Amino acid sequence: MSERREIRAGVSLSLSGRFRLQGRAALNGIRLWVEYARPLLPLRLTVYDDGSRADRLRENVLRLLTRDRVDLLLGPYSSALTMAAADIAEAHGKVLWNHGGASDAITEQGWRRLVTIVSPASDYLRSLPLLIRRRDPEARRVRILQGGTGTFGAHVARGVAEGAKAAGFSEIRIDRSDALMSRSPSVVGDAALGQAEVLVGAGSFDDDVEMVRKAVRSPRLTCLAVVAAGLRAFHREAGESAEGVIGPSQWEPGVLNSPVAGPDSAWFVSEYRKRFDDVPEYVAAQAFAVGVVFAECLRRAGGLEDDRLLAAARELDLTTFFGRFKLDPETGRQIGHQTVLVQWQEGEKLIIWPEARAGAELRYPLPASG
Repeated sequence: MSERREIRAGVSLSLSGRFRLQGRAALNGIRLWVEYARPLLPLRLTVYDDGSRADRLRENVLRLLTRDRVDLLLGPYSSALTMAAADIAEAHGKVLWNHGGASDAITEQGWRRLVTIVSPASDYLRSLPLLIRRRDPEARRVRILQGGTGTFGAHVARGVAEGAKAAGFSEIRIDRSDALMSRSPSVVGDAALGQAEVLVGAGSFDDDVEMVRKAVRSPRLTCLAVVAAGLRAFHREAGESAEGVIGPSQWEPGVLNSPVAGPDSAWFVSEYRKRFDDVPEYVAAQAFAVGVVFAECLRRAGGLEDDRLLAAARELDLTTFFGRFKLDPETGRQIGHQTVLVQWQEGEKLIIWPEARAGAELRYPLPASG
């Protein structure tokens, strides 16, 4: 890039409301990237709070595009808000750099001006049934409780069901978790779950925590997994009930990739802790990493024109500390990045899958107490 004019970056994030935990972590990741990149890129960041509401998100994105005239439009957190932002960005011919929306529906809408760094929701827990069957070839019943109001939970559930079928499970059932919990104070029990050995919660953070809290662990239930278990806040909320629970994660500090662009994991973890006095999780990591991807696309495109940046992103095959970045050139789906599975063991969140990156072995079966 030959010119050195200021690069206007903007983002609408949930700094209040139901997604405030993830929105604030994402903002930390973005701010750290801006500080990291400023010696080479003259960045100015504008941030608005959408309050976890789609109407405010739309107002903020329109303001960023029409009043602030941003060069770099970073996405919000949550799939529903990302879809709302992508619709506006598409109408204005602007690329949306998506770090916080994982629903498969995002790439199924046909939007072309979208660069997504995260693995799709259907891949979150797809590998779990295979992991269980390797440990227990006799396991054959999976029950999936789909929660939430958007498309995210449905796609997580679909991925688990497809993974279970491929792994040889013979009984696979999907139910709405809110309906099941409203009928009974216990969502786990042979009668309620049809004697399932594997129970998966695929909903919002609050849905998943509530399900685990209400779980009565019978000897028949050998595996319990929820999406929320990928975050440390899950353990704070679920307490002792978190023990043995499995969850997906887009990135963990223990995953050591060999970055071609940007800093390594050690730098990211160290600087994040210095700057925010906290240990980073995948929400912050993916927000930082999307900035690294943008910077590489900018270098290759030689300018800020959205068409050239998008073309560079579609051709890019890159490794950052977050993992591999590669888009399907036809759909824009992220196909390079790989999620990991973690399990809570004695109060620690440990990587158990894939085996090449695992820091611990799967503890199986699930502890009966809880």
